[in-house]
Amino acid sequence: MKLAENTFFAPEKFTRYLLVPRIEDDKSKFLSFAGYSLDQWQLLERDLKRQILIHDATEVERTKYGTVYEIRGRLKGPNGKILSMVTIWMTELATGKTKFITLFPDKDR
Repeated sequence: MKLAENTFFAPEKFTRYLLVPRIEDDKSKFLSFAGYSLDQWQLLERDLKRQILIHDATEVERTKYGTVYEIRGRLKGPNGKILSMVTIWMTELATGKTKFITLFPDKDR
């Protein structure tokens, strides 16, 4: 199943979480390997839409807030390097809207 093309991406996911170095659960180093950086966070958003959101999503679970999906895929970064990743999405019960939750390296690939 494909997720909606108008999936919501909160800028804060990029500017306050994914691309910011953290002591625990740091994703910025993983993303920087492919050339993503905080000062150009829009590139990551664009590439997730163009390269990951086009793949089929698999339902992971249903919660009281909505249905959670994952999409596994490969993301070619601005520097040409490729990252294998798992992305997590949710379609909210209350609004019916789908939003991006997070991503992490796909250790199975």
